[in-house]
Amino acid sequence: MATSSDPGLTPDQVAAFHRDGYLIIPSALPPSTVSALLDETHRLLSTLDLSTHPLTRFLTGGESGDNHVGDDYFLTSGDKIRFFLEDDAFDASGALTKPKERAVNKIGHYLHALSAPFASLLSTASDGSDARGYVPDLRARPAAVARALGFADPRVLQSMVICKQPEIGGAVPPHQDSTFLYTDPPSAVGFWYALEDATLENGCLSFLPGSHRWAPVERRLVRGKEEGTEMVPNGGARFPRGEGYGEGLRPEGEAAQAYVPGEVKAGSLVLIHGNLLHKSEKNLSQKGRIIYTFHVIEGADGFEYDERNWLQPPAEGFTKLY
Repeated sequence: MATSSDPGLTPDQVAAFHRDGYLIIPSALPPSTVSALLDETHRLLSTLDLSTHPLTRFLTGGESGDNHVGDDYFLTSGDKIRFFLEDDAFDASGALTKPKERAVNKIGHYLHALSAPFASLLSTASDGSDARGYVPDLRARPAAVARALGFADPRVLQSMVICKQPEIGGAVPPHQDSTFLYTDPPSAVGFWYALEDATLENGCLSFLPGSHRWAPVERRLVRGKEEGTEMVPNGGARFPRGEGYGEGLRPEGEAAQAYVPGEVKAGSLVLIHGNLLHKSEKNLSQKGRIIYTFHVIEGADGFEYDERNWLQPPAEGFTKLY
């Protein structure tokens, strides 16, 4: 549990997060931890058996925002480690054109429970170790960060490694994470760790600062009535609780469209408010961009995680952070 000696965020950082909707924390992970997580990523990639894989591609919505992956392999991945392939790793006939390590878009969605190196990032032990003996050196512990942001009962979900592959790493259009991990009212916050440098050339994130305060969660990705997923109008709360939110706060002119690139070095942590509009461009460079991310939602009374969300909790429920 976070303590007074482990504040997670300074008051200025908390204020910046609430103002901008995102916060970059350089050197949140030291090089030794970054290397350990990259080693685990490459180990996982080496275990992928394409002969038994359904060749599920991860689709990020397309220009309309409606074209998302939704097969059973994807929908039942909430308590497993599964591999989703890059759409541009296939040719017109459906054959892979890249080796498997260069064809994976994403590994998810239960790394924080099933992979010991990734699970260790959530440790709350005083020495940073977990039951399996991993000792990550963390400078902004997730539990302490969540407490600084006001979470009463933070639950961890949707952990994944995202590989923005050289030459083919797909673009991700502007979106809000609460569209995919909706609570009523919205409460999601993304923890995004760069395991390699993220640059303009290899498709770093870009943010629309302050958009979390005026951009409502208008649509939701839910499980289809018969199969797959679909986008539907959001009938619940469209903003988090509290003052300082509302569509009337939307700025006029270019300020409502001026995305800011978030180039970061390996080891950086980026916190992303669930209502914040953000995106990334296609990676056309020869350098990949591997990151690890998970989300935290509020599990306290008064926050409902919708049973229609594409991601449903495992039998034991979403992982408590503290």
